[in-house]
Amino acid sequence: MASRTTLYVGLAAALSFGVPLAATQPSDSGLKLGPIVRAEAAREVGSSPVIIRAVNGASLDAVGPAIAQAGGVAGRHLGIINARAAVVPNTALRGLANNPFIAQISLDRPVRGTMERTAATIGALAVRQEHGYDGTGVGVAVIDSGVASWHEDLAGANGLRVSEFVDFVNGAPSPYDDYGHGTHVAGILAGNGFDSDGARTVIAPAAQLMVLKVLDAAGNGRISDVIAALDRVVERKDALNIRVVNLSVAAGVYESYDTDPLTLAAKRAVEAGLVVVAAAGNGGRNSDGLSLYGGVTAPGNAPWVLTVGAANHQGTSDVADDTVAVFSSRGPAAITNNAKPDIVAPGVGIESLITPESALYTTRSAFLLPGTMPTDYMPYMSLSGTSMSAPVVSGSIALMFQANPALTPNAVKAILQYTARVSAGYDHLTQGAGFVNAAGAVELARFFAAPPGTPYPSSVDWSGQMIWGNRVLTQGRLTPAANAWAPDVAWGAVRTPAGAQIEWGVSQDATQTWGTSCADPADPLCTTIQWGFGTPQNVVWGLTCGGADCPLEWSAATSGAVTDANAATVVWGSTVVWGSTVVWGSTVVWGSTVVWGSVCSDPSCDVIWNP
Repeated sequence: MASRTTLYVGLAAALSFGVPLAATQPSDSGLKLGPIVRAEAAREVGSSPVIIRAVNGASLDAVGPAIAQAGGVAGRHLGIINARAAVVPNTALRGLANNPFIAQISLDRPVRGTMERTAATIGALAVRQEHGYDGTGVGVAVIDSGVASWHEDLAGANGLRVSEFVDFVNGAPSPYDDYGHGTHVAGILAGNGFDSDGARTVIAPAAQLMVLKVLDAAGNGRISDVIAALDRVVERKDALNIRVVNLSVAAGVYESYDTDPLTLAAKRAVEAGLVVVAAAGNGGRNSDGLSLYGGVTAPGNAPWVLTVGAANHQGTSDVADDTVAVFSSRGPAAITNNAKPDIVAPGVGIESLITPESALYTTRSAFLLPGTMPTDYMPYMSLSGTSMSAPVVSGSIALMFQANPALTPNAVKAILQYTARVSAGYDHLTQGAGFVNAAGAVELARFFAAPPGTPYPSSVDWSGQMIWGNRVLTQGRLTPAANAWAPDVAWGAVRTPAGAQIEWGVSQDATQTWGTSCADPADPLCTTIQWGFGTPQNVVWGLTCGGADCPLEWSAATSGAVTDANAATVVWGSTVVWGSTVVWGSTVVWGSTVVWGSVCSDPSCDVIWNP
């Protein structure tokens, strides 16, 4: 029996990017101020770093003079979202918001990094051995703290495998990493294991890297720099064949992904054909041992981003003992209550590259590891966190693109979820669609490029499911011609932009279309939607509202979808700062300048596996 969900249809305001919109902005300046900026605007002293978004590209030229007139200092252009970074006196914020050419003013929030056997665990080693895929020809952008000026594990035929390095912090022209986080991330993604005689070869050891430095020597940064980095990637993607963006950095969630400048920039990148992979964050439990829900960080809260939680491979390549890391942030996304994370990947005790010129080399010296080749420094380090999980997935996607360059961002996410391994011990807000399976994902990616009549691949360890929006879809087969993979289709949508019902593929016997449909074909508004086959589970609300999304404030206690009996909910606030001040208890309160720590602080993160 098909699942039926009532869709309440009403009039919706259409977005327009024409200049006339400037005259239709709300007269109440408070409506244009993000939630944290609104509080700053009430202060009588001080200034705030902000991101000012124009109503459209034609209005952007008017923003700079408006900032100057308000007594502010204009900063970097953020063309990807028609915005400028700026520092503006708090007393001038409301007046600036009255400008008809300004659509939104948001706080320029801080960001930080979120922090062997991995390749074998996820099947990447098998992919190399069976098909020879190693990421050759695929470019991956790493937006982080930089990359080592030299490391043998990142060397290629013509030197360091870095096609372009851009420093948004200090403006240096050549690669460096004074923090160390970016080098570790790059090594997980593309290290070839040279200094370990191949033992620490990881996911895509021949991939080419574009490295964009947005974090300083202490692991701090601003989202305006991340947005500028995304803008640069979009500009250079064709020249460098960039297909994937890895964001092992995160910021707090204080507004909808439809207004947050960071998530909007990620959306523009996805619309340009890039797969944006982000760490989910490390807010999975508190000091009382309670499992925390709702702690996924930005931009991983957005549905168009592929959000990765952390798994623990227990130091073995046997997937049977894999668990979800206790620190891994759980969904749903704050404010918008959409399902997250999308998938989990190894992120505990991950052995990767480090540079001796970095802060982490000193502060985390207990976790340094030697290689087998003679070096004058320890070339590896063990770190944990969803920062480490994200590049595992980014590297897997590089292998998928090598197998099938025609894949779109939606197809990549669907394939990864469909081939993932599901554990019965976790709900979907903890494990997403399951544990990443690079071997299965590459196999299905190859099928998407295969000629008609090719037998459909399958495996008993594939989940055979996908989380579309907030619903788990089963009993179907993904097919390459389905309209859900089109670049202009939003993940979780009921219809395409042209109004057609969404299609993901066909039934298991290939006799029916697998997609959305109208329960009553005679209803011109299609107010009741059938979501595929059977009765799909709502992974955010369960049966609380009869299987539909509820118009309620979400909590772990009332959701109906949380299976962990020892659970609490993250509270995203505006007064307590995470980092310098931590509020522990049954909930964690995140403050206006929240950043997720670059190295996981949970005791379970301090791991070095036995050889």
